[in-house]
Amino acid sequence: MTMVKLPAATAPARPAAKSRTRRGRADRRPRLLVAVTALFFALLYLPIGVVALFSFNSKKSLTVFGGFSLRWYRAFVHDDVLIASLTTSLRISLVAMAGSVVLGVALALGLVRCRTRLGSLAGLIMLVPLITPEIVTGVASMLLFKGLGVALSTGTVMLAEITFSISYVTVILRSRVAALNPEVEEAAMDLGATRWQAVRLVTLPALLPAVLASAVLIFALVFDDFVLAYFTTGVDPQPLSVRIYSAIRFGVQPTINAVGTLMLAGSIALIALALFIPRLFGRRGGLDILSGE
Repeated sequence: MTMVKLPAATAPARPAAKSRTRRGRADRRPRLLVAVTALFFALLYLPIGVVALFSFNSKKSLTVFGGFSLRWYRAFVHDDVLIASLTTSLRISLVAMAGSVVLGVALALGLVRCRTRLGSLAGLIMLVPLITPEIVTGVASMLLFKGLGVALSTGTVMLAEITFSISYVTVILRSRVAALNPEVEEAAMDLGATRWQAVRLVTLPALLPAVLASAVLIFALVFDDFVLAYFTTGVDPQPLSVRIYSAIRFGVQPTINAVGTLMLAGSIALIALALFIPRLFGRRGGLDILSGE
């Protein structure tokens, strides 16, 4: 009997080609989305870039660039009014940072450890300042101080900024506190430590990277804040953001470009420091610690 040798079956090539084509289409970047994203960032950052560029303008012009010069930065350094406002903003930021961090840490510990309906309700109320328009908070703070007969001053700005910033600190620290093992504190108390000593010697050192990061972030937010400071500040001395607004109403001066550029550079440096601090302690860095993840 003669054996007939059948040809070996070959796999079809078309499905493989189709899969490669689909994979190539999936990996291809959507040009329209890239263009829209580029346009968005251009509209967002181009005005800021123009302000930074004209802060080095040698001419007293906001439309014609005559060359690079530090003329307006020297004018800012010798402007006693702007320097006084800068000092006031630094004082407000430091006090608001310290007050909001202390109260925010206590609130975060309380919300995590209090597992009752009252604690859940307090957690929801804590989120209200984050979703409330800042202008509403500013008007409400001004009406409160007026109703209590408190004259608007630097102190009222500090109180308003502390109240507004507590929620940010609590959001950053709340999940960090929840991630801690409560048995560590219990072990410290079994060894003779009191509740406060366990929190001070065990819990707070574990929270230190998140505390420092939130403190730097609050300092940057309060230093740049305008709306809340505008409604709660007095006549003099005014925070730097309010002073800049008052000066712009009478015409934009090149010195304002220099001040705005310095404020922008300082804010970027502080936020970068807040993102980098956890890495100094060997913890996760980046946006994770600020988002509470």
